[in-house]
Amino acid sequence: MTGADAMVKCLEAEGVEYVFGYPGVAICPFYNAILNTKIQTILIRTEQNAAHSASGMARLNGRPGVCAVTSGPGATNLITGIATAFADSIPLVCITGQVNSELIGSDVFQEADITGAVESFVKYSYLVKDAKEIPRIFKEAFYIANSGRKGPVLIDVPIDVQQAKIKDFTYPEEVKLRTYKPTVKGNALQIKKIVHELEGAKRPLICAGGGVRLSNAKEQLRRLVEEFRIPVVSTMMGIGVMATEHPLYYGMVGNNGFPWANRAMKEADLIMMVGARVADRAVNQPERVMKDTVLIHIDVDPAEIGKNAGATIPIVGDAAHILEDLLEYEMDGEYEDWIAALDCYRSEMPLVREPVEGYVDPAEFIRQLSLKMQDNAIYVADVGQNQIWSCKYHVVRNGRFLTTGGMGTMGYSIPAAVGAKLARPKRQVVAVCGDGSFQMSMMELATMRQYDVPVKIVVLKNNYLGMVRQYQHFSYDDRYSVVDLSGSPDLEHIAEAYGMKFMRIRDMEGLSDKLDEFLKNDEAYLCECIIDPMDLV
Repeated sequence: MTGADAMVKCLEAEGVEYVFGYPGVAICPFYNAILNTKIQTILIRTEQNAAHSASGMARLNGRPGVCAVTSGPGATNLITGIATAFADSIPLVCITGQVNSELIGSDVFQEADITGAVESFVKYSYLVKDAKEIPRIFKEAFYIANSGRKGPVLIDVPIDVQQAKIKDFTYPEEVKLRTYKPTVKGNALQIKKIVHELEGAKRPLICAGGGVRLSNAKEQLRRLVEEFRIPVVSTMMGIGVMATEHPLYYGMVGNNGFPWANRAMKEADLIMMVGARVADRAVNQPERVMKDTVLIHIDVDPAEIGKNAGATIPIVGDAAHILEDLLEYEMDGEYEDWIAALDCYRSEMPLVREPVEGYVDPAEFIRQLSLKMQDNAIYVADVGQNQIWSCKYHVVRNGRFLTTGGMGTMGYSIPAAVGAKLARPKRQVVAVCGDGSFQMSMMELATMRQYDVPVKIVVLKNNYLGMVRQYQHFSYDDRYSVVDLSGSPDLEHIAEAYGMKFMRIRDMEGLSDKLDEFLKNDEAYLCECIIDPMDLV
C-alpha cells in the first residue's frame, strides 16, 4: 500500500466517519485513497470552516474531528479554525498536504512551514518524513488530541510520503509516550481538603467551565449540586452543563454575564472552579474577586492552575473522576441562607431592556425560539452581539449550546452547525448569527445543499458590526468607523440561490406562529430578523 492508503486505514481504525476539507495537489493522494472506504468526505467551501465543522462534530460525539486540506494557502487558511479549537480545548486531527520532502525549504509553489506556523495553536504537530511512521503518528495524534486538556494536533504529510510504498501496515494497539502522561485521578488528600473547606463554608459557589462538558462530567456536577445543595454559575463555555431553569443555577458570569451571578462570585467565601480557566472574560480582576475567598481550582491542565489566580486548593485531574470521588463523601454543609440570598438577588436584579417598537427584540426572540425548539435541540451561537443575547436568553433544557468563547471567531456558527448536524442527524440544529458573521461563512450554504444538511439559520440583521459599533458608541462618542454593513446582499435572494426556504421577520407581531413555521420540519431554513441598529446587549 501507499502512505496515503495507510493514512486512510488509520482513520478507519479510529472509527472516523467524516473528513471535512478542501483538496489540492499536495493532498490528492490522500483523497484518492479515501474513495476506497466508507468514510464520507465533505467539501467545505473555505478551509477555515473545515476546522469549524470538525469542531462542531467533535463537540457532539466526543471524539476528535478530522479535517484535511492541501499545502500552502490551504494550510494557512486552516490556522484560524485550528486556533479557535485550541482556545476552546476541542479535539481535532488536522491533516495537511506538503510539497515533496526534498523541496521543503526551497520556497517552491504552495510551500508553507505549517508546523512552524501553528506552533502556538496546537497541542502537538508532526512533519511525516517516513511513510512507515504513519500508523504510529496517527495513533499518537488521536490520543494526544483527546486526552488531558483536549485540543488540535496537526499532521503535515509531504506528497512523496503519501505516494511512497510500504510493505506492512500494523496499527498500534496502545500509545507509548514517555513525556506525555496526563493526570486523570485527582489527589486523594486534596479531595479531602475540599470536603473540609466545603463543610466550613457559609457561601460556597461552583463555577463550571467548558471542561465539565469536555470531560463528560455533566451528570456528576448535577448530582454534586443537588445532593449537597451548592449553587452553581458558569462561564460562557460552561453554558448548558446545567439546565438554564434549574433552581440552583444562576447563569453566566463575566463581563457580559448576569449581575446576580457576578455578585455571587464577589460574595462567595468559597469558589470551586471546575474546568474553567479564570480568564478575563469570565472573571474580571480575579485578584480582587478571589481576595479573602477559598479558591478550589480543578483542571486537567496544570498550566491553568495559578496562572490568573492563586488557588487555595489546586487539584489536577479529570473533572468527572474528581467529582465522582467527591460524591463518595458525606458533607454537613448548610447553605440554605446563601441560596435564599442568591434567589433574592436574582429577583431584585432583573435584566432590563427597552426594545424599540417596529423591530424584532433579539432577546425575546431568542427566548421564544429556544422554548419552541425541541427539548434536545442544538443551538449554535456565533460571535458578536448575537452571542451575548444568546448566552443570556437562550433556555437550555436537555440540548446543547455551542459557541466559541476563547478566540471569539466570527463565522463559526454555520460550519460548526453543519458538523453538529452530521454528528446528530436526528436532532434539531439552529445556528444564530449576525449579518456580519453570516457573510463570513455564507458560502457554506452550498455545503449544506450539496450534502443535504438541514441546518436552520437565524440572521439578526442590524446592518452593523454590532458589537464593535456598541464599543465605539461608548468609547468614541458615536464616531463609527468601518462598522457599516451597507452593500450586504438581499438574504431572500441568497436563500433562493441555494434552494432554501426563507422568512423575514420585521417585528414581534405574530412571532409565535412564525417560529412554529420556521421549526416545524427538518429542513434548511434561513430566517432574517430585522433588529434595531442601535440596540445594545
